[in-house]
Amino acid sequence: MPIINRVADLQPDIQAWRRDIHEHPELLYDVHRTAGFVADRLREFGCDEVVTGLGRTGVVGVIRGRKSGGNGEHKVIGLRADMDALPIEEATDLPYASKTPGKMHACGHDGHTAMLLGAARYLAETRNFAGDAVVIFQPAEEGGAGAAAMLKDGLMDRFRIETVYGMHNNPGLPVGSFSIRPGPLMAATDAIDIKIEGHGGHASRPHLAIDSVLVGAQLITSLQSIVSRTIDPLESVVISVCEFHAGNARNVIPQTAELRGTVRTLTGKMRVLVEKRVREIVAGVAQMTGARIDLVYERGYPVTVNHAAQTEIAAQVAREIAGDKNVRDMPPMMGAEDFSYMLEARPGAFIFCGNGDSAGLHHPAYNFNDDAIVYGTSYWIKLVENQLAA
Repeated sequence: MPIINRVADLQPDIQAWRRDIHEHPELLYDVHRTAGFVADRLREFGCDEVVTGLGRTGVVGVIRGRKSGGNGEHKVIGLRADMDALPIEEATDLPYASKTPGKMHACGHDGHTAMLLGAARYLAETRNFAGDAVVIFQPAEEGGAGAAAMLKDGLMDRFRIETVYGMHNNPGLPVGSFSIRPGPLMAATDAIDIKIEGHGGHASRPHLAIDSVLVGAQLITSLQSIVSRTIDPLESVVISVCEFHAGNARNVIPQTAELRGTVRTLTGKMRVLVEKRVREIVAGVAQMTGARIDLVYERGYPVTVNHAAQTEIAAQVAREIAGDKNVRDMPPMMGAEDFSYMLEARPGAFIFCGNGDSAGLHHPAYNFNDDAIVYGTSYWIKLVENQLAA
């Protein structure tokens, strides 16, 4: 079936909410204005429960259906959107561009929040389902693990959520299209911080120094050999050293250097193997060069793994909205997503919704495509109505 007619009627309101949120971006857990905006809308819609402060600044709304489930069952489905922005200076010149210097919605969380608000309004009006629809508005997806914080505060048990679903926009995927796959969808992300202490000296007398820059270069080269010479070529692993800080004069061998980078893996086995090899290489380079090297290896978001049954459910709903040819199988992505924590807690699936020919995610010229609103909102609604059918 095509998009829901009522959603097309609601599109101007949803767009207005999206643009208001876009103008007022907030970072990580400091999403007080956005959370307040969301909670106010949910109360206006007549949600049966509106809970704030979950996971510090998360908001949850509960909408109860007006039908009875078969066999006395009372099913509960969770729908999640993220609310936080990014520390990026916006470069769009839009009339609703960010009013806060150094912050912008460069990942489309404004659109995710607005689409789920639109679905909540429709579901609260119609209640054409049996059971509970729980709408989850999460802070701190961009590196703050807001999903884990909401889980720690009892999200799943408190609202008796049985299955949980998430959605993200995808630049380059045509508007009106969706993409999804079962199994590993997005990567685990781990952080590497390395501090090197050598022995500084004059650039003309390197034999009397332990060159922290050379040690850092050896580390970078050796770390890259993990992917090319330790990992099965059929596995997907990324190791990127993205910061190298050392020295402040052209004729001084610096005493210290710092490296920072990221590791991305798609399986737990590869995650363990890469960490082991990173630690071995750091220790080996330290022994070889005589430098002191301190490594902090910090595990971040786990692999985002879609459950098979829920992935098929999500894909079927998307096909009802967009048509068979507009729902695509996708390869895994090496980006990360903290919805992974929710998928570890409950069965569910994460889907991508087309954003058209826009700038990429986390780019200063990015903008969520308002034409995608009707498709994403309709998806949420049909997912609830199909899964909580009487």
